[in-house]
Amino acid sequence: MATEIRTRSSFSPGRKWKVGFDLFLRTILVIAVVMMANYISGQFSHRFYLSSQTHITLSSNTVSVLRSLTNHVTITLYYDHKDDFYPDIVTLLNDYRAIDPKITLRTVDYLSDPGEAERTKEQYKQYFTSNGDKNLIIFDANGRVKIAHGEALVQYAATGITKDKKLEIGPVAFIAEQAFTSILMTLESEKQFKAYFLQGHSEPSLDDATSQAGYAKFGAVLHENYVGLKPLKLLADNEVPADCDLLIIAGPQGRFSEMELQKIDRYLSEGGRAFVLLDYTSIQRPTGLENILARWGVNAAQDVVRDLKHTMSPSAYDVVVDQFAQHPVVNSLMQTELQMIFPRPTARIDWKNPPADAPQVTELLFSSATSTLVNNSAEPARSYPLAAAVEQKNASGVVNPRGLMRMVITGDSIFLNNYSIEGGLGGANRDFLNNTVNWLLDRPAMLQGIGPRPVTTFRLILTNTQRMEVDWLLLAALPGAVLLLGSLVWFVRRK
Repeated sequence: MATEIRTRSSFSPGRKWKVGFDLFLRTILVIAVVMMANYISGQFSHRFYLSSQTHITLSSNTVSVLRSLTNHVTITLYYDHKDDFYPDIVTLLNDYRAIDPKITLRTVDYLSDPGEAERTKEQYKQYFTSNGDKNLIIFDANGRVKIAHGEALVQYAATGITKDKKLEIGPVAFIAEQAFTSILMTLESEKQFKAYFLQGHSEPSLDDATSQAGYAKFGAVLHENYVGLKPLKLLADNEVPADCDLLIIAGPQGRFSEMELQKIDRYLSEGGRAFVLLDYTSIQRPTGLENILARWGVNAAQDVVRDLKHTMSPSAYDVVVDQFAQHPVVNSLMQTELQMIFPRPTARIDWKNPPADAPQVTELLFSSATSTLVNNSAEPARSYPLAAAVEQKNASGVVNPRGLMRMVITGDSIFLNNYSIEGGLGGANRDFLNNTVNWLLDRPAMLQGIGPRPVTTFRLILTNTQRMEVDWLLLAALPGAVLLLGSLVWFVRRK
């Protein structure tokens, strides 16, 4: 009996529909990928920033501060979660919390969660200056509150030139660790440090944020270190206030009265702390401070140092400083460079027969061995000291009303104005100010190892031809290749 063998088609209508549906889904997927890639490519007109924050451990000083805290602190991150630096801040605060379990972290995205944002603003309404406040980090230690502003956690500087020849400004350093650790130390301490900024002798203004010569950024650095700052004039019966932890004398150009000099000298003799920044203009018109400094073992020479081999300007008005002494103020600056403007030699006086209670004077910064003097060009080239630190400890059995006397003197004040404070290698001028303030206030935990963290900027720059090639690759080549592959599969299976 003949057996009829029926063969089934290897490419039935059902399988054809299956292959077609599969091809349709793959095509949709490719189109979706192309649209996503096209959208992402459109975002490359903006830069995105990746600091190596996640891969850098906390400094040893921050760790020691965290382990010494006794207060419970609630940190509220009132922040836009899409901000470039939000992930870095969260990572840093989580690192803090991992070391100190008494820290509680709470995040509020004021854009996506307006209800929680309103509750936060109501809770801390006295700390919100306006409805437009945004990107705040709120530290609350049992009702004692400190606020860090997001824009103050990133340092900006020139990063390049745009196509239309304009200066391009971008982030260069992330300073959140220093700010957060300072806040925690302030909340732990019952004392609020206060600094007074002497005025009345043509000093730069702390309120001047627009001109290059202003000192608004100088004041901002002190606020970042959570030091209160007030103006001071030593007129009439005004003495240096009893609550003055730091007296700042920056760039005076006029002469001090004898009464003012006596008040300053009395403040130092009582164990006061002072930061004195001299100005080259006082070479021709001495202020009177020179005599006080000499009594404390420091000679502020009536000249200006020039170094033609270590300068950043064609006219050589600045000196690039890369030589430092061993001292807490400059130990963390060893691999950096400061940029000083018209600096005066500021040297230790070598007394032949120093008194028993002579202060300890340390020269901090030095120009290179190729330096010369502007007004005394006959002097052979040599290295000159440009800043000094003075410290006098109490004699046995004697307690000064204000504590242990400390003073830092620099032969330049311009290097810390609005224009120059970011000067030097990696913002070393600002770091010098940070270190000086913290040494004068005897805050050793803030002196080393909590420096700015570099921000790496990534940019994709394409020429018009390259962009056209990318467009063709995304819109034609990739979909075409998928369609071709699908057609080949269909043809082979059909056979």
